[in-house]
Amino acid sequence: MTERPDLLEGAIAPESNTVLYGHSAAERFLADAYRMGRLHHALLLEGPEGIGKATLAFRLANHIISHPDPAQAPEDIGDPHPDSPVSHQLAAGASHNLMHLRRPQDEKTGKLKSVITVDEVRRLGRFFQQTAGSDNWRIAVIDTADDLNRNAANALLKMLEEPPRHALFLVLSHVPGRLLPTIRSRCMRLALQPLNRDDLASAMMHLKVRFDLESGYDATEGSVARALVMANYGGVDIATLFDGIMQSGAIDDRATIHKLAQTLSAKDREIAYHFFIDHVISHLQQRARRLAAEGKAAEAAAQAERVSAVSEHFDRAETYNLDRFQTVVTLFSVIFD
Repeated sequence: MTERPDLLEGAIAPESNTVLYGHSAAERFLADAYRMGRLHHALLLEGPEGIGKATLAFRLANHIISHPDPAQAPEDIGDPHPDSPVSHQLAAGASHNLMHLRRPQDEKTGKLKSVITVDEVRRLGRFFQQTAGSDNWRIAVIDTADDLNRNAANALLKMLEEPPRHALFLVLSHVPGRLLPTIRSRCMRLALQPLNRDDLASAMMHLKVRFDLESGYDATEGSVARALVMANYGGVDIATLFDGIMQSGAIDDRATIHKLAQTLSAKDREIAYHFFIDHVISHLQQRARRLAAEGKAAEAAAQAERVSAVSEHFDRAETYNLDRFQTVVTLFSVIFD
């Protein structure tokens, strides 16, 4: 366990995690591609947040650094030994072969900044320059490309267009559709799926976190991160309150709406609030998909417009730092309008 502002309670940092559940096919593909000398210089690991993309990236990095000659590499990416020198270096962020690029921490507040800036990407450029004379693999984990601002994205694009020798870019994305099309076109895309119930149960058992997947699996959407928020940050109560309001359609149930708003606007509820945003949008999107599957095109289109309106509602509140209590209260006017 590490003290990191982006690490959920109960989670293991991906650079220290020795196990991965649910992505054995992807691992076999990557191991084969590396061993056969066919590994693309830039991999776009895409899929929902919290399903193991970063853990897979560090497992592949550990595999490559531990076996620099592809022809001599094992057929499978095994669980890295936590006491190996490579594992120790990766966990400590002290490997000369890898740079983990993510949102920097604000020295004054201790919180993560909102974006990855071009200065961070320039650090990556210096990393490649400093190791230019080496035959060792140099690996960059971009975690996540969704966080790159426009200048940073363009700077990364230039590196992808002219990659250094023996360089590997592991580009992570929760929402690849928002990336620059030119970045997507320079990468080989590998889509990872949400974890099924058994794999998620195994992951939670490994983390030693108790969570009732019998009743709560659907709300996790196959994400370990969502399951941790539900288990450790009151996510179950938040989802239950919201789903109850939606089921009753009672915008006049002010007591329940105010209870939810007070819960989410309390001090140090940042993680719970962003879980709520994701849950709301996911709930509405699922309803739109159900309506479309039932052949109710007009209703599905109206629901899709509602999803856009809700997303804009939250974006506006974030942009102008609006009061979160009021943001939650007025949300239901947007939904039921």
